[in-house]
Amino acid sequence: MKKFTLIILLLVFVGLHSNAQATNPSTVQTTGKMVKFFPNPATTYINFEFQQLQQKSYSLQLYNFLGKKILDLPELTPRTQVNLTNYTRGVYIFQLKDKTGKVIESGKFQIEK
Repeated sequence: MKKFTLIILLLVFVGLHSNAQATNPSTVQTTGKMVKFFPNPATTYINFEFQQLQQKSYSLQLYNFLGKKILDLPELTPRTQVNLTNYTRGVYIFQLKDKTGKVIESGKFQIEK
């Protein structure tokens, strides 16, 4: 019961401190030099834009808030759109990895339904 309460409190805290929804790339949340993602919070889709996608060997993984991998995209294009209609409301984490599995960049986004 304590774990459940802690998770709920953490989700509420993250929800209160999340950024306003951005749908224009000029107001995109930037997580570094490699990845831009929008809108955040998302509802039905999220776009990932990769600024320096020289190598074709990057992959993108999405994890739910409990750490379970829910999506693995082994091949990326400079702009990748992920359909979120089958995902529940909550906080999700993404990781951009190189061909050796090293995490190049990570971040979080929120799904609101």
